[in-house]
Amino acid sequence: MSTPRRFITTAEALKEDFKGRTNYWLCHSEVCEAKDLQICRAILPAGEGHPFHTHPELEEAIYVLEGEVEQWVEHEKRLLKPGEVAHIPKGVVHATFNPTQRDAVILAILSPATYSGPFAVDVSASAPWNSLRKGA
Repeated sequence: MSTPRRFITTAEALKEDFKGRTNYWLCHSEVCEAKDLQICRAILPAGEGHPFHTHPELEEAIYVLEGEVEQWVEHEKRLLKPGEVAHIPKGVVHATFNPTQRDAVILAILSPATYSGPFAVDVSASAPWNSLRKGA
């Protein structure tokens, strides 16, 4: 990147269609010079979500912009509404689901922007995470 990008529009974001949702990476090493921060605007369609996983090297905050999300942080579940946030320390299992009939929009803010291991580790098929949402 020759000239550092200081302003990023949605059209310039790194768009990622991923497992039933659309992610717009607004602050990411492929979009700007970010070294300590990542910001992703994610659209979660009705009934979709991000199953139980962990970020071994990343701290995360999930901020709800629109709609409602069922947010899990380890074994604790909360229904978050616009303006509310969940903080997830690095290595902590969490999940985000949209249990409503309309799209939900969140900002996922992660730090740092660079890491050596995997971005995320899916644990949704392992106990106890595979049984927490039975009947949902």
